[in-house]
Amino acid sequence: MSSPTGPAPGLPVRMPRPRQSGRHRRPEPVAAPEGAPALVLAVPGATAPTTRGLAEEVISIARSELPGLEVGIGYLDGDDAEYPTLETVLAHTAARRTERYEIAKAAGREVAEPEGPAAVVVPLLAGPDNALMRRIRQAVVDSRAAAELTDVLGPHPLLAEAVHVRLSEAGLARADRARLFTVATAADGIILATVGGEEAVQAAGITGMLLAARLAVPVMAAAIDQEGSIAAIAEQLRASGSAQLALAPYLVGPELPAGLLDAAAKEAGCAAAEALGAYPAIGKLVLSQYTTTLGIAPQGQGAQPR
Repeated sequence: MSSPTGPAPGLPVRMPRPRQSGRHRRPEPVAAPEGAPALVLAVPGATAPTTRGLAEEVISIARSELPGLEVGIGYLDGDDAEYPTLETVLAHTAARRTERYEIAKAAGREVAEPEGPAAVVVPLLAGPDNALMRRIRQAVVDSRAAAELTDVLGPHPLLAEAVHVRLSEAGLARADRARLFTVATAADGIILATVGGEEAVQAAGITGMLLAARLAVPVMAAAIDQEGSIAAIAEQLRASGSAQLALAPYLVGPELPAGLLDAAAKEAGCAAAEALGAYPAIGKLVLSQYTTTLGIAPQGQGAQPR
């Protein structure tokens, strides 16, 4: 039995495990630094419960990678009732930081006056969309908050992985090239659909090359919001020998206008996979943009700075 002061003689004493050294040492847990700016997710597109659920799940993934992270979600087309606008979220975030400083100061604590951004704004966009990015920048300006805006999430190998998974979930691609089985409906040509014009198509093309390497089939990008773009790429793929096409959205989801994906699939005469949604890589890439901006690296972060 143990005595109040410790274990009885002869019983083993539990000692702290020494920190493992060398290249296989486990990384030390990392939490958000005290006073770090909030991560504010800028969500484009029409507001809806499904959009809110997706944004909350993405934020949940980011917080699980960096405990203690202060977060917010601002909607580009919000109404400040159920869906707060980006301007409102940023203004409230800056006000909370000032309030915390004033309370600490009034309590006699020695605290430094807040410096740097109150928030880091990460657009929930896989690829560049100049129109949406202009609106996000304007919202940051209108909020009058000290906030820093990051780039979009892609191109990135994790996005190629996410598209691959969505295709395999739809039965349009094998889940793993190494497995010796085939999928009867597997496509032999992929149209990678994006929004945002020619710049977005070029950026999607980089992820398309990574996806083509994973699937060993041709992948070509097209702008789903440009009339005739999907049909032209479908014709080009068929002319090069692809008989069974699939449409793969290079889109998170909220930025995709309702009905546009179905219309594009009909235009191309092929089946379509789902948008990327709250695939875990999306949350990790959101956090990667935040941590890269601040120069911190959470434990086990799968997304590496580009």
